Amino acid sequence: MTINTANFKDSKVIVRVDFNVPLDDNGHITDDTRIRGALPTLKKVLADGGALIIMSHMGKPKGKVNPKLSLGQITEAVSEALGAPVQFAPDCAKAQDAAAALKPGEVLLLENLRFYPEEEGKPVGVEKGTPEFDAAKKEMKERQKEFAKTLASYADFYVMDAFGTAHRKHASTAVIADYFDADHKMLGYLMEKEVTAVDNVLSNIQRPFTAIMGGSKVSTKIGIIENLLGKVDNLILCGGMTYTFAKAQGGEVGGSICELDKLDVALDVIKKAKENGVNLVLGTDCIAADAFSNEANQKVCPAGAIPEGWEGLDAGPESRKAFAAAIKGSKTILWNGPAGVFEFDNFTGGSRAIGEAVAEATAEGAFSLIGGGDSVACVNKFGLADKVSYISTGGGALLEAIEGKTLPGIAAIKG
Repeated sequence: MTINTANFKDSKVIVRVDFNVPLDDNGHITDDTRIRGALPTLKKVLADGGALIIMSHMGKPKGKVNPKLSLGQITEAVSEALGAPVQFAPDCAKAQDAAAALKPGEVLLLENLRFYPEEEGKPVGVEKGTPEFDAAKKEMKERQKEFAKTLASYADFYVMDAFGTAHRKHASTAVIADYFDADHKMLGYLMEKEVTAVDNVLSNIQRPFTAIMGGSKVSTKIGIIENLLGKVDNLILCGGMTYTFAKAQGGEVGGSICELDKLDVALDVIKKAKENGVNLVLGTDCIAADAFSNEANQKVCPAGAIPEGWEGLDAGPESRKAFAAAIKGSKTILWNGPAGVFEFDNFTGGSRAIGEAVAEATAEGAFSLIGGGDSVACVNKFGLADKVSYISTGGGALLEAIEGKTLPGIAAIKG
C-alpha cells in the first residue's frame, strides 16, 4: 500500500512526523521547514475524510518531562500551517479517549514522545557493560513494545513520514509498524521524496560529484567521509573539522575546536583521498576571532597558524575561492554542515560562499542535495532554498542512507 493508493475515509490515521523544530527563548519557531515538509501527507488524510493523529519528538528530554520541550508550544503553528484546528493530548501514552473521540476531519497532536524513555528504548540510570544493564535492556525492550502497542491502538493506519528519525529504531518510527498489516502502514509523501532523492544521488551519479562536509567534529562524520572517498570526485571538508586537519599536519590552531584524539584519523583521510584520486579540499585560511562572539575582533589567519587566544570561526577568503572552484562545474552535489559559526552574522561568509556556489552549479544543471539541520538553516538564511534541487529534512538519517545503511524506519514499512 502506498499513500497515493490509500483511502483514509472514516479512518483514524497516526502519522509520525519530525516536528523537532528550532525554538527561540519564547517558544516561537525560528524555522518551520519540517512542518511545511509534512503538510502534503497530513492534508491527504484530512482530504480523504480521515481523522488525523500527529506524533513527534522534540529535543532530547532523556525520558523525562521537560516543559521547554513540550509540543504544546507549537500547536498553534501546526494549526495555522494545516488550516485546521489542532487539539493537544498532554500525555502521548494516555490519549486513548481523545483519539477515540476524534471525528473525520479532526486533528490531535500528541505530547513529546521522548518524555517516555520507552520511545528510544534505552535503559535509564544503569551503567553500560554491567549485568544490570543487560537485564534492564531486556526489560526496556518489552516496555518499548507495550508503548508502541499503545500508540498503535489509537488508529487504523500508520504512516511514517519522519525521515529525520528514520535511522533510529524507536517505538514510533519502527516498532509500531509491527502492529499494522501491510495494507495499513506506509511511507508518507515526504519519506517517499527523501528516499527518491537519496537514490538520485547514489544510483544516478552524474560526474563530477562533489560532497561538502562541514560541522565541528571529524568524529561524528568519519563514517560518511570514508564512504564518500569511494564515491566522490571532490570532497570539501570545512567548519570546525578544518582545525583538526590543520593540527594533524603540524599546524597551530590557537583556541579553535580541535579533536586531538582524531589527528591520526585526519591524516588517514588525507592518505585515502590521495589513493582514491579524490580532490580533497581543506580550508587553508580562516577568519579568526579573539572570543566566541559575534562582536569579537577578527582577522584573517592561515588555518595552521592561529595565535594563542584566537580561534577559527569561519572559512577565510582563499578557502572560499577554493571551495567555489571545486563546486562549480559539478553535476552532483551533496552539502551537509556549515563552513563556520553561521549563527553569528559576522561569520556567515564561508557558508554563504558555499551556498551561492551550489546555487550557481544547480542553475547550470547540477542535482544538489542539502541535508542536515544546519545546512538547511543556512540555505534558508541566505534565501537560497528555491535555488537548490532538494532540501532533506534529515541529517543523521540522510548520512546513514548515503553510507548505504538500512534505515529501520523504512525497513519497518517495506520489510
